[in-house]
Amino acid sequence: KVMAQGLEGGCSFMEDYTYNFTDSVDQVLGAHMLEICPSIAGKKPRLELHRHTIGVKCDVPRLLFAAKAGPSINVSPIDMGNRFRILINEVETVEQPETTPHLPVASALWEPKPNLEVAAAAWIHAGGAHHAAYSQALSSEVIEDFAEMAGVETVVIDSDTNLRNFKSELRYNAAYYQLKQGI
Repeated sequence: KVMAQGLEGGCSFMEDYTYNFTDSVDQVLGAHMLEICPSIAGKKPRLELHRHTIGVKCDVPRLLFAAKAGPSINVSPIDMGNRFRILINEVETVEQPETTPHLPVASALWEPKPNLEVAAAAWIHAGGAHHAAYSQALSSEVIEDFAEMAGVETVVIDSDTNLRNFKSELRYNAAYYQLKQGI
């Protein structure tokens, strides 16, 4: 949020909620129960009262909206034990084709780059978390610049990602960061 101050688009806490497998393209519905920031909304959010069924079971107010379409990123900071890694997946957020009345949460529907199969495998190999930071305002380059200034490893899943090369990059990075700390 701080890095995106004054930029167009928003940032929010997010998780992969469910997947939409189709004949043409696979998509991810990102959402969370109550913690999605309205800065990513495509239209004015609606405030509705819905039953909360996890933990305390009571009616809670929720902001409901769909994220605006456009290029976005998911970012996962990872504690590797001897260093930190920042994992970035470039995604294309798309208009939601229909509402989700039985899922009263704010959400974003996106198509991961290069595709869901490769992106999910790369995310898992890199140790990506279930929850992520989602941003329409920041680009991969901005996060990479920050990571470089902080001396933190960064790996990017984008349109050019090849799983074999990505796994090799992870191995090379492990060796590099071990040598950088001294043997």
